[in-house]
This record gives sequence, C-alpha cells and structure tokens, in this order.
Amino acid sequence: MSHPVIHDEQQQCFFIQEAGEEARLNYRWLDGHRVEAYSTYVPPALRGQGLADRLVRGLHDWVLDRQLQLVPSCSYVASWLKRHAG
Repeated sequence: MSHPVIHDEQQQCFFIQEAGEEARLNYRWLDGHRVEAYSTYVPPALRGQGLADRLVRGLHDWVLDRQLQLVPSCSYVASWLKRHAG
C-alpha cells in the first residue's frame, strides 16, 4: 500500500511514512519567495520504490501552486528538476 506524501510546514519538510520508516525531503525559506530544497533521504529498506520522486513531486507542486521559486541545493532535487521541469 502506498502511503501519502505529507507536508509539515512547521518542520519544513515533506515525508512519507512506510513500513515503520520515514522518507523525507527538507526545505527552508530563503526569503518570502524562494524555497531551498537541501536534503532528500530514503531509508535503504524503502529505496527503489519511487518515494524520492513522490517527495520532490509534492514539493514541486506546492512551490508551483504558491508561485514560489525553488532553489535545489540537494543533488536529487536538481536532477529531478532537469528531468521533469524543463
């Protein structure tokens, strides 16, 4: 069963809890219009299931909905953007 991507605005992260473990994408505000995605982590037991893709997609949709600029300092987010956003 695929668990939902949850956005925790207070902790500034998107996460998926599955099989007692947590895949997580962390971000921080740089200013009122720019968000930096600085860390994506998927536990070894959950890798290869597309969880990182789902996390970045959740962040990307959220950024687009709010007309923000995404600054990808995380290498996974940067490569995802090259493949999917242009």
